[in-house]
Amino acid sequence: MKTLDGQRYPLLSRRRILAALAGGALVIATPFAWAANSPLRVVASFSIIGDMVKEIGGEHVALTTIVGPNGDAHSFEPTPRDVQALSQAQVLVINGMDFEGWLPRLIKAAGFEGAQVLASKGVAPRHLNDNEHGEPPHEGLEHDKDGDAGAGHDHGDVDPHAWQSLTNGMIYAENIAEGLSLADPEHRSSYRKRADAYIKKMKDLDAEIRQALDAIPPERRKVITSHDAFGYFAQDYGIRFLSVAGFSSQAEPSARDVAVIVDLAKKEGIAGVFIENTTNAKLVEQVARETKAKVGGTLYSDALAPADQPASTYLGMFTWNAGQLLYALQPAK
Repeated sequence: MKTLDGQRYPLLSRRRILAALAGGALVIATPFAWAANSPLRVVASFSIIGDMVKEIGGEHVALTTIVGPNGDAHSFEPTPRDVQALSQAQVLVINGMDFEGWLPRLIKAAGFEGAQVLASKGVAPRHLNDNEHGEPPHEGLEHDKDGDAGAGHDHGDVDPHAWQSLTNGMIYAENIAEGLSLADPEHRSSYRKRADAYIKKMKDLDAEIRQALDAIPPERRKVITSHDAFGYFAQDYGIRFLSVAGFSSQAEPSARDVAVIVDLAKKEGIAGVFIENTTNAKLVEQVARETKAKVGGTLYSDALAPADQPASTYLGMFTWNAGQLLYALQPAK
C-alpha cells in the first residue's frame, strides 16, 4: 500500500470537487498520514459491506460508508463529502460485480491509491437466465437492459446481489478479514478472530432459516418483489421470486412485463407481494391490487435499515427478511 505523506487534506471548494466528479479529473492527492496507533481508515461502498467491515474491523477500523441505510446504490451519485472521505482512506472495500457503477468516477476524483478489497472475490456469480431450477426467472419477461435504467447502473447479465446468500456472506467476511490484515498486519489476529466469530453466526442463522423453511410446502414458496435482488437467496432456500423489474432497481419494466407478472401470479397462486426498502412501491402495489395477493411487508435488498431498526445489520437483515417471508408463506389455518 502506498505510503501516505504527512500533509493534512486541504479543504477544496465545492465547485472544484463537483467538477472533478463530473469530468473525472484527479483533484485530491494529499490525505493525512496514518500513525501506527491510529485506526485503519476504511471506506465501504454501501451499508451492507460497511456493516461487515464494522463487525470484522472492530476498534481497529475508522469506517466511512458511502451509500448509507435505505440508500439505493443503483441510482447513487457521489458528493463532495464522499470525495473527501475516500481521499483520506487507506482501504476501500467494495462489492464489485458491476454493482457500484459510480465508483470509478469517485476513485478518480479522490485520487485514491490505497488498497482495494473486492468482497465478492470467489463467489460463483448468478446470471440473468439462472434460477434454482435452471429456468428463465422471468418466464417471458423482456427487461430492456439498455432501456431507462440510467447510464452506469446496468449490471449486464451478472447478478451483483451475492450478499443475499449467507454462504456468500462467509466468503465476503473472509475477503474483508484478509484485506484488513494485509493493510494492517499488526492487528491480523484480531481481524481473524472476529471474522471467525462472525462466520459462525452466519452458519447458525443459515441453519435456523433452513429448518424454519422445512415447514413451508414447496408449492407455497412463491413471492413477487420489486426487482431481481433475491436470486441468491432463492438458490439457497428454494423460494421462487418473481420480480417486476430486472437486476437494477432503476430498470423500468414495460406494460407487458407487468401484465406477465400479474398473469403468472393469478395462475400460480402467489403467496405474497413484497416491497423493497430501496425501490418505489408503486408497481408492486399495482400487482398486489390486480392479483389480490397479500402484501407481505418490506424486504431489505440493497441496503440496511437505519440503526434503530431490526434490519440495521447484515445478520439482522437476514433475520428480518426470513421472518417476513415465513409469515407470508405459512399456509392459511
